Amino acid sequence: GRCRIILFFRDLGMNTAQEQTQLQTKVGTQLPAKDVKFLKAEFEADNTASLRKAFKAGVSKGILIQDGQRFQVKGEVYEEKDDGFVATDTKLGDTQQEAVEVGDTVVVSYRGTLADGTKFDSAKKFSFTIGAGEVIKGWDRGVLGMYPGGARTLVVPPALGYGKRGSPPDIPGNAELHFDITLIEIK
Repeated sequence: GRCRIILFFRDLGMNTAQEQTQLQTKVGTQLPAKDVKFLKAEFEADNTASLRKAFKAGVSKGILIQDGQRFQVKGEVYEEKDDGFVATDTKLGDTQQEAVEVGDTVVVSYRGTLADGTKFDSAKKFSFTIGAGEVIKGWDRGVLGMYPGGARTLVVPPALGYGKRGSPPDIPGNAELHFDITLIEIK
C-alpha cells in the first residue's frame, strides 16, 4: 500500500529522516498511481521527471509493478475494476523477440473507428513511447506486451480515450474507440 511506496521513495532519498515519522502517521493503506499530487506534496518534488525516475527505479528493482500508467506494490492485492477496456490479439507476432515494455519506443500501423464503424484516423507508421503520455491511455495499456509483427484489436472506453470532450470534429465526447493495431517494430 501507500506506506510501502513511501518507504520505497524514502530509500531513494526523496525525503528526510525527520519527514519519515510525519509521513508514516499521515498515510492510508493504498496509493493510486494517478495520485502524483500526493507524492509531490509529501516529497516536495516539483519535478515530474524525478517522480518518473523513482517509479521507473521501483519497477526495475522489482518493488513496483506497472500496468500502463498504474503502479502497485509487488505482492499487494488490489481489486480489479472492469473499466470496459478490451484487448484481443488477432496475431501473436514473433515471440522469439522481446515483448513491448514500459519505456519502449514502438512503431505501429493502425486504423481507428468509432463504435458505429466510422473511421476517424489511420496511419501506416506511427511512433510513440509506451508510458510517456504521448498517446491516449488505452494505447499505452493496449500495446504493452505485444510482440513485433503482432496484431491486436482494442476497445477503448472514453475514460481511456478522449473522455467527455472528445477530439472534435472527428471524435465526439464520451466516444468508445476501436483500434486495429499492428506492431511493426520496437526501437
